[in-house]
Amino acid sequence: MRNLFFTILLITPRLLIAQNTATEASSLEELYRQLHAHPELSFHETETAARLAREWREAGFEVTEQVGGNGVVAVLKNGKGPTLLIRTDMDALPVEEATGLPYASEVTTQDDAGQEVHVMHACGHDLHMTVAVGTARALSSQRNQWKGTLVMIGQPAEERSGGANAMLDDGLFTRFPQPDYALALHASPTLEAGKVGYVSGYALANVDMVDITVHGRGGHGAYPHTTLDPVVLSARLILDLQTIVSREISPLEPAVLTVGSIHGGTKGNVIPNEVRMELTLRSYSDEVRNQLIEKIKRTCHGVALSAGVPDSLLPEIQIRNESTPSVYNDPALTEQLQKVFVKTLGSDRVEQVPPVMAGEDFARYGRQDPKIPIMLFWLGTVSPEKLAAAQQGTLPLPSLHSAQFAPHYPPAIRTGVQAMTQAALALFNGKKK
Repeated sequence: MRNLFFTILLITPRLLIAQNTATEASSLEELYRQLHAHPELSFHETETAARLAREWREAGFEVTEQVGGNGVVAVLKNGKGPTLLIRTDMDALPVEEATGLPYASEVTTQDDAGQEVHVMHACGHDLHMTVAVGTARALSSQRNQWKGTLVMIGQPAEERSGGANAMLDDGLFTRFPQPDYALALHASPTLEAGKVGYVSGYALANVDMVDITVHGRGGHGAYPHTTLDPVVLSARLILDLQTIVSREISPLEPAVLTVGSIHGGTKGNVIPNEVRMELTLRSYSDEVRNQLIEKIKRTCHGVALSAGVPDSLLPEIQIRNESTPSVYNDPALTEQLQKVFVKTLGSDRVEQVPPVMAGEDFARYGRQDPKIPIMLFWLGTVSPEKLAAAQQGTLPLPSLHSAQFAPHYPPAIRTGVQAMTQAALALFNGKKK
């Protein structure tokens, strides 16, 4: 009889979650379509933030708006226990949607440079917000099942890697309860809807953007000997930069160095004075990140000096301030929640997935002092039919940031709410603070 009691005690919260999620399904799906159809760019998420704030207030949370710009913080205190932060991002991308869906975005706006751009939720942030609202509703309605403090945050500007810092700088961990754990999820463009994926340790990469200006001395294309040609110098430099990862970083350490943009000159018979290049760097460890930056600087100066470029014209290297640190999923927390996911969803719906070289500024919440354990897990978005076609090679799956990215949202929403809610219950009902 005692064993039966504990079995019921363990199962009952999951049954409640499933029932609550089914009841909320229609409302959440409508919310998703509304969010998808009305995206806003990074640092401009005013209406999106207002909608999140309203949803969380209606769920019984104490809500503060305009934290770090458009950030939203919702707090639900429910007795003595751990403090859990659950984060969702809110911003969209300057992408023209090509899904053909009836709720597709038709939004256009001016970006920060004054250019007219289309806007689309091409990275799943609309799905993230919907799951966050569903999770908040579920946990609020089941306050008899847990004790502690729940902090939900709507973060601006994840795509430009500034929103997390903005909220932290505005007192996220001082004005509001400091969390013992932080959780987030992210839409996966390759995982079947109804499943979740997990990674222990490094899950997403350090991301750095590097601008290089290669200086020279321009002149007539017919008299190259009278110039210092920055075009030729840039070509040499691009090739030499590729040897940094292949020959100077341990093959056991993941790293990427890509020259994605190069611009110089105006006419074929004119040698310009300079060439501008843009690079992206990806790594997991801070040590490798620092090595990449140091070796880029050394290579640029060395190639320039070998070409006879004077010190006054050495290449300029600028590391943009929009860098993102790598997401490191706390191994103990990940192991704990992986077991929770299996119990909640079944082992056939929980997959261990490889880390990726994309970036996510959720990492910053785990890099504050004192450090807190964080975990980001992946939420499947692909319909079984499309996944089967992709595996047969007859249908390519759109990636994140694609104009054709279209999550199979009904099962994704249900799964996300179930997984996140059960993860929260497990943490709240663990060791009390």
